[in-house]
Amino acid sequence: MKKINRLLAGLALAGLSCWASADALQVRSMAASCSACHGTNGVALQGMDSLAGQKKEDLQKKMLDYKTGKKPATLMHQLAAGYSDAQIEQLAGYFAAQKK
Repeated sequence: MKKINRLLAGLALAGLSCWASADALQVRSMAASCSACHGTNGVALQGMDSLAGQKKEDLQKKMLDYKTGKKPATLMHQLAAGYSDAQIEQLAGYFAAQKK
């Protein structure tokens, strides 16, 4: 019985590990689309806002403000509208974790 419980626990952990890595890969792929304006890993060239290392809450609020139209923009409001609130939270977390 103990062997079965260990086996089930191991399978559950392996399943969660695969799910987490797939999720992380998806977020990284979404973040790659930001690199054209905000630089690789969110470190922008001069003249554009860097996203790397900013607070997650600040990035998330800005994106939600773009999405709802509270913050005017030429392009970001259209891009933000394409993401769910959960995806925006994931992107904010990704860029907050990047080094400046």
